[in-house]
Amino acid sequence: MPVSLLLLFCTVLAASASAQGDRPPWARKPKTADTPSSSADNSPDPLQDRAKIKVKVDLVNVLVSVLDEHNRPAPELPAEAFRLFDEDNPQTIAVFEKETQQPLDLVLMFDASLSTQLAMPAQREAAMRFIQQVLRPGDRLAVYSVDENVTQIAAFTDNVSRLQDAIKRIPQGAGTSIYDAVFLGSKALSRQGADRRSVVILITDGGETTSHADFDTARREAVRNGTLLYTVVVRAMKNESGRNTAGEHALETMTDTTGGAVFYPDSTSQLGEIFDRINRELRTQYRLGYYPTPRGPADTYRRIEVTVVAQTPPQASAASSSEPSLQANYSVRHRKSYYTGVP
Repeated sequence: MPVSLLLLFCTVLAASASAQGDRPPWARKPKTADTPSSSADNSPDPLQDRAKIKVKVDLVNVLVSVLDEHNRPAPELPAEAFRLFDEDNPQTIAVFEKETQQPLDLVLMFDASLSTQLAMPAQREAAMRFIQQVLRPGDRLAVYSVDENVTQIAAFTDNVSRLQDAIKRIPQGAGTSIYDAVFLGSKALSRQGADRRSVVILITDGGETTSHADFDTARREAVRNGTLLYTVVVRAMKNESGRNTAGEHALETMTDTTGGAVFYPDSTSQLGEIFDRINRELRTQYRLGYYPTPRGPADTYRRIEVTVVAQTPPQASAASSSEPSLQANYSVRHRKSYYTGVP
């Protein structure tokens, strides 16, 4: 080939490659199967990724427990029965599940301080039965002991026998670190992945003696990670004289903030019944999801309120109000706030 023709051919090829490279991605010709592609070409579209992340951040999930006047779960309520408010602003419910199918991540925490040792055999027996009942395919549970330290005895697993063996091996401790338990339990749950329910079940005598974290730090971590806290307070003393009532009140406040419940059994024989109730409640929770309007600023805590209403019966007179009325026989529990995250 003459040199002049070869130079012309190379010039055309360079111009074609330059033109293809200068085009925006949507204007370029698709590559053939024989054309090698770089790792950058196979990487996800960053705009698409940002959209996905935005959806995850904006959607706020609220787990709602609705109980009737006998403290039994109230299933089969329609979406229309719920009213949801974000900082007093009414919200549109975008996601509604009558019985949420989100899998569970549970942290089961035992107060192993000296003051709980008399009740420990009954606690172990009730907890081992609870584990066998509560775990379903996709669920995971971890076991922790709480004394002057918070120690993981069994990592997250669905192996029932391994978890039950761990409960048998909880050692005796000295102090009680309740705030550390809530803080570290919430931290552990936050590492288990999205689209799962995070639950801490704490069995304690209510005394707080050796925590490094304080009340506000523990509560803030639970709210930040959407932890649902259930507390079973096994009182060694029934009267308030000599009892750590300040610890009990702190637990009540933290538990209420997360949407959980506090139980005060009169005797250890009631522990099995309490675990049964927690199990039923976890299996009958409503899941409400919404996109906050207006959206709150980043790195803030926002207030949530959920109410249940009853529709006016069809046979009601025309003179009656068409607006739903509050169903007085239902009690509603849910987390009271959420964290907006950082930009």
